[in-house]
Amino acid sequence: MNLTRLKLPLRGLSVIGLLSMAACSQVGEDMSGLDPNRLSFAMQEVETLQSRGARVWCVPFARNASGIDIFGDARTWWSQAKERFHRTEDPHVGSVMSFTATRSMPLGHVAVVSEVISDREMRVDHANWHRNKVSLGMRVVDVSKDNDWSRVRLESNPGALGSVYPVNGFILPNG
Repeated sequence: MNLTRLKLPLRGLSVIGLLSMAACSQVGEDMSGLDPNRLSFAMQEVETLQSRGARVWCVPFARNASGIDIFGDARTWWSQAKERFHRTEDPHVGSVMSFTATRSMPLGHVAVVSEVISDREMRVDHANWHRNKVSLGMRVVDVSKDNDWSRVRLESNPGALGSVYPVNGFILPNG
């Protein structure tokens, strides 16, 4: 099974089954940076929030899935990470991609890298790109002039890349 993008409200779905399907989509990838227990915990937290009718946000999802213990709006993650975590312009499985705040995205956004496909393409897992949903394995393409991941497009709908978004870079978990 190949999951290019999966948006889920998660009500009534087994987290174990979901993770099994996600694992199938990543055959052959070095998964050493992605902790399946953290992803399972993040998905359980989403399911709990949704069952209570609470909003699902990108920050708690990214923190739970990556282990990068930063709080506050996504727009603050890059600066908060400066002295606490290694920051890079290269994506690594398990790292958090930090989006720059924009007029259309004033709080910024964060997403966890789930697969690096090539030097210009990867997949991410994140929450609230589509309101109150989790998107797993969403395709991301580097469209920056210098191939430095400073500008990306996401496959918001199957087969269609959306707008260009500015990115600060990638925050690596400690350890």
